[in-house]
Amino acid sequence: MTARHGPVSLRLRVTAAAALGTALVVLLLGGVAWFGIDRQVASQLDSKLESVTEVAAANLTSLRVLQGPLPSLPPGYAGTLRAGDLVLSSTDTQLPESQVGWHDATADGVQYRVRTAEVLSGLGATISIGAPTAPVRATIDGLHGWMLIIGCGAVVVAAALGWLFAGVAIRPLRRLAEQTRRLGVDPEAPSPRVSGAREAEELASALRSLLDSNAAERARTASALATARDFAAAAAHELRTPLTAMRTNLEVATTLDLSAATRQEILDDALRTERRVEATLRALERLAAGELSSEADFEQVDLAELLDRAAQDAIRTHPGVDIRLDVPPVLTVMGLPAGLRLAVDNAVSNAIRHGGARMIEIAALADADEVVVTVTDDGTGIPLGERDAVFERFRRGTGAALDGSGLGLALIRQQAELHGGAARFEDSPLGGVRLVFGLPLQSTRTDRSGSIPRR
Repeated sequence: MTARHGPVSLRLRVTAAAALGTALVVLLLGGVAWFGIDRQVASQLDSKLESVTEVAAANLTSLRVLQGPLPSLPPGYAGTLRAGDLVLSSTDTQLPESQVGWHDATADGVQYRVRTAEVLSGLGATISIGAPTAPVRATIDGLHGWMLIIGCGAVVVAAALGWLFAGVAIRPLRRLAEQTRRLGVDPEAPSPRVSGAREAEELASALRSLLDSNAAERARTASALATARDFAAAAAHELRTPLTAMRTNLEVATTLDLSAATRQEILDDALRTERRVEATLRALERLAAGELSSEADFEQVDLAELLDRAAQDAIRTHPGVDIRLDVPPVLTVMGLPAGLRLAVDNAVSNAIRHGGARMIEIAALADADEVVVTVTDDGTGIPLGERDAVFERFRRGTGAALDGSGLGLALIRQQAELHGGAARFEDSPLGGVRLVFGLPLQSTRTDRSGSIPRR
């Protein structure tokens, strides 16, 4: 099996990249300089050798003498004067015979760069001057050595600078990582904030956005869980009493020898209790459905038509109650059709069932900021000190019927909040209370030509 190694650090990557980049540059420029030095030093040697040869040939030509010692030569140089195959004069080291021009030759075990020139044209005499190449090669090798040292040093320096600068560059990232680790231990720790590098700041900003989003989601989840716990506890408490009463009635009916009238009374009471439990469960279901609503569920709603249908249905359901409608001919809002209808139905039902209302007026009016739906009744009303509390789940007013679920007004407030508004009670000019249901005027259109009463 191949062993898995941990990821390479960014600092090491930057260092390696700096060293590799410098090495490539050194190889490229060093290669050019390497061969350039060879050519340059060889060219200098040829130039000097050319000058020495020309001077020697010129001296011999001016003297017109082909015998005797050769003109003075630089130390280490060798020279040979020939006429055909005959050696007329030579230094201690005799160079081999060669044609006029440039040659490389070896004499007495020494490598020479040789220049052969013609002397006294027409006589076939030539002079060969040789310069030893060993000193030149030593010079070239020395320069090459320095190039290697400088190149390796440049790579090492580049790697060191890369390591140093990378450490400075990633310092904000290290701080960001440390701050993020602290958040893992302490969720209340400050959000990561770093400076010094744009990329690190952008990363910190993105991380803060993610953490803020997660924190908001956690807060919503915690709030939902707390609400669910409270809701479940309240529901359990609210359902425990009627269920206990039902069980008691059933035990009495099945264990005691009762008269037919008494038994029927107990069964009727059990049925009433069952209907109360059923109503409570239906209300709980509607509350849960409201909690699950999203923006995708909203649509254009003809509020005037919705209120008209609600009023007509209420008239049929409660024939003994005078129900009136006062809305504009056209009133369109962005909302939840089922939720708005549920709120209006609950408001009417609450006024009749718990307030004993005999007259109810449903109205709607759009002003500059919101659409206001009101349900005004002539019932017993709600004490001023209870008008906020009755909107809470399972809270009933002092004059409310005992068989209610305690969720009707909570459903109304929920729908108002889902639509971005609020619900409240005011004094009623009819003598009871007026429920005010406000909807912010967002995508709302109304015809201000006036309102018409509908029956």
